[in-house]
Amino acid sequence: MTEVVLLTTTDCGFCEQAKEALGRLAAEFKLMVSEVPLSSEQGRELAKTTGAPFPPVVLIDGLPFSYGRLSERKLRKALA
Repeated sequence: MTEVVLLTTTDCGFCEQAKEALGRLAAEFKLMVSEVPLSSEQGRELAKTTGAPFPPVVLIDGLPFSYGRLSERKLRKALA
């Protein structure tokens, strides 16, 4: 099982796109996806420790994978 954390903000089009992509990929791969608001204490701490410059932020098993627009193709390749 791969743990995926998505750091998001409100009114973020790229955040919505990332949620949709992760939903599709969760149907193919064993993913445990959790969404964390960047405005929360946990979100701020994750952003600080990973050096996240802007949302959305995708962490895979605790490691930064992407910032901003998520490439579904790149993520699919990393999960395969």
